[in-house]
Amino acid sequence: MVDATAVLTDLRAESAELDALVAGLDPAGFATPTPAEGWTIAHQIAHLAWTDQWSLLACRDGDRFTAEATAIYASGVDPVDAGAAAGVGEDPAALLERWRASREELAVELASVAGSGRRLPWFGPPMKAASMATARLMETWAHGQDVADALGVTRPPTDRLRHVAHLGIRTVGFAFALHGAPVPEAPIRVELTSPSGELWAWGPADAVDSVRGPALDFCLLVTQRRRPDELDLTVTGPVVAAWLPIAQAFAGFPGKGR
Repeated sequence: MVDATAVLTDLRAESAELDALVAGLDPAGFATPTPAEGWTIAHQIAHLAWTDQWSLLACRDGDRFTAEATAIYASGVDPVDAGAAAGVGEDPAALLERWRASREELAVELASVAGSGRRLPWFGPPMKAASMATARLMETWAHGQDVADALGVTRPPTDRLRHVAHLGIRTVGFAFALHGAPVPEAPIRVELTSPSGELWAWGPADAVDSVRGPALDFCLLVTQRRRPDELDLTVTGPVVAAWLPIAQAFAGFPGKGR
């Protein structure tokens, strides 16, 4: 079982690390293009704030979340792009404060919901508070990677990546289903070397299908920040060979680029 308190602690740390990367940027810096096609650094931060607001709505009023999500998709507007575009031209200090406020408000809300056991609606499958916190950490890390790449910065990986890796493994079936493929029944073994040198493992040791390598590389893969051929991952078995090119730890279809 995922410990919501531990995930929220790591989410705050992950957010603070990205905050430190962008806090000193001027408007020109926020306009820097990132590897996500059509998105600047401002888009990235605005997207995180936008997602926090939708997450808050899911926590506070699930029926309203479902109704508003249904309405916005019916309108033909891409809510993800629209939410990200809201940051373009916004004063960087105001954008940062908006993100800081939304992420802290969400952390408090998720902590209060965590003990209830209820599932929160989302654009993908509904999830409990701990899983939503894990998803927020994954998104923060992944979009932080886009920002770091845009700025030419190398971020030292941390053991917070365990949350990203765990989500990437939990979404195997979702990735296949999203692409109209049968969800595999065969078990998968995943062995990753953590940034601190610990071995992280999921699945039966005798599984035919397996993937092994550095946790950082696996997380870059399941967040689609790098292609499989760019990473040091050892793949065995047909199920894993079919999974890795479509692996994703996020809801919805991937956009253009990253």
